[in-house]
Amino acid sequence: MECPCETTSIEGFVQLVACNLLPHGYWFYVTGRVPDGKDPRAVDTKLVGKYAANLSPPARAARKRRGLANVRYVRHGRFFVLLATRGEHPFFEQEAASIHDIRRVPLKFSGYWISYRRGQRTRDGRSDPAWHAHVQIAPRRFQELRAYFAEMATRWSGSRLTLEFYRLPFEPYAPIRRQMLRLLREVNVRRKRAGRKPLPFEVLPMRRRIVRPFSVRPPARAQAKASQPPVSSASAS
Repeated sequence: MECPCETTSIEGFVQLVACNLLPHGYWFYVTGRVPDGKDPRAVDTKLVGKYAANLSPPARAARKRRGLANVRYVRHGRFFVLLATRGEHPFFEQEAASIHDIRRVPLKFSGYWISYRRGQRTRDGRSDPAWHAHVQIAPRRFQELRAYFAEMATRWSGSRLTLEFYRLPFEPYAPIRRQMLRLLREVNVRRKRAGRKPLPFEVLPMRRRIVRPFSVRPPARAQAKASQPPVSSASAS
């Protein structure tokens, strides 16, 4: 039985790639987009068949023992990615001109950058030699958010800013938590200069939700956001 390929949420796509595939060596990838007017499921069938992608776990284990690569195909909406492990596979010949190594070139998806890199420092200050999935807000998107929150830091009330932080459409992986903390610090610097009360760190959503990538139900935070009325025509989305 093949594994499913169509994720039902952005959070599920990111979680599947970062937490389930990268730690198992799926480091080589190509991305693509299903053309408008074309049935995405037809593309799924074509690519899964072409690259023998999304095989069952026993079949993947058997290929790995033989020194062959495995390929996974994942799609959200019209965006898709093919990821491969080391080994022999037609994927490396047919996609040679487009293949990236996620350890060097981050996968860009819906405002996220997903990569795989060595750790920085452990809690006791030592270098971390292990490799980890690294999920962050894309640099350009983060600069937009910095400008947005800088402009609104003193124009909005604390409760309005709190809601905007809550509605940021990014799951708080560790690198994103650091980015959010930077945003909050910059907001508070501006608020202090203007004689406004700073916001506490508790306004940030610091706990990542574990989702089911192929579930038909949206993640809990997405449901909560959907139930909130829009607060601005220029909200950070």
